[in-house]
Amino acid sequence: MQLAPAVLTPWQRAPDDSHKWCFAKTMTQLDDSASPNSVATIGQMADLLDEALLLTDGSGVVLSANAAARQLFNDHIIGQLIFELIEDADFGKAFHKTALKRAELEIFYHPKSEIIRREFKLRLKRLGDGPIALLFLDMTRQKNLENVRRDFVANVSHELRSPLTSLAGFIETMLGSEVPDEAMRTRFLTIMDEEAKRMSRLIDDLLSLSRVEVDEHIVPDDQVKLLDVLLTVHDSLAGRAAERGMVIKLNDRRADKVSHPLMLGSFDEITEVFVNIIENAIKYGFANTEIDICIFEVSKKRLQIDVINHGEGIEQRHLSRLTERFYRVDKARSRQIGGTGLGLAIVKHIVNRHRGTLSVSSNLNETTKFSVVLPLIRAQNKN
Repeated sequence: MQLAPAVLTPWQRAPDDSHKWCFAKTMTQLDDSASPNSVATIGQMADLLDEALLLTDGSGVVLSANAAARQLFNDHIIGQLIFELIEDADFGKAFHKTALKRAELEIFYHPKSEIIRREFKLRLKRLGDGPIALLFLDMTRQKNLENVRRDFVANVSHELRSPLTSLAGFIETMLGSEVPDEAMRTRFLTIMDEEAKRMSRLIDDLLSLSRVEVDEHIVPDDQVKLLDVLLTVHDSLAGRAAERGMVIKLNDRRADKVSHPLMLGSFDEITEVFVNIIENAIKYGFANTEIDICIFEVSKKRLQIDVINHGEGIEQRHLSRLTERFYRVDKARSRQIGGTGLGLAIVKHIVNRHRGTLSVSSNLNETTKFSVVLPLIRAQNKN
């Protein structure tokens, strides 16, 4: 296989994300003598890419796949028919046109099996009389950034208006006239302090939510010991629960209590999930009751953690909307206890990022249960 002179030089020094486009440029400059014998060479080059690259023959049988392509589809993709992997009418038309007319085409591709919606710009090109190259340029992060910017501006402008108006009103009152007594002055300053803290919490939660949403399509790759997360959260919130006469109980119901379940993820993010859920259990549970954290094995590869509290419960009509940003079952009570309305939205996006599931069930004046199911990589013996 022949390459145009100096094709790799700009690719090697390409800044930021421009390398995504440089390999595509390399592919367009391949000599027309490209043949199936070039597959191995192209495959070696493709392994240097962060983007997924497939090579197929004219009938759509996959001949080569780099690491990113195997991660996107599966590890046994070689020999499979591309139309079984990408069931899309527009793709089928583009592929056949590329195979017959040697056209270079570009379409958008959305994997249907993904929990998280992802968007790819898919480039197809026949390499001379040889294989057909499919380059998947991941546009998900760019789209997420656009959505996050739009939502952040809309949310800040809407949610900060109320506390800012309140602050401005009290400041104007205190500047425009003398406050008649010290008690009223103290009351005004206390309300101003509460509103300022509320804005600070709101901004912190918005930034946290934005960070998770931008990279929601990327699974973190650190190893996390789930029991360590739960023990850390238990210890950090036990004192707060005790202030209301509540006790947090950790109940490991796994058959094998010797092993330590491991998952791929972010320790801090998984910790944030259970801090949010258990803080809610403390805030909305009845005083002098127990909060149960129950651990189950759904299968060898999935672990379920239930957080159950005893309280007023949540009406069924609210359950499906609990993870919407700024949705509050009781707005006055939520603000009174310091809620921003973003906690469960953050929980949902973190759980999605870790390819887990979140569900909620509740019985009025009895119990509310938050269930988080997370994928495991393996179990490790405890030290």
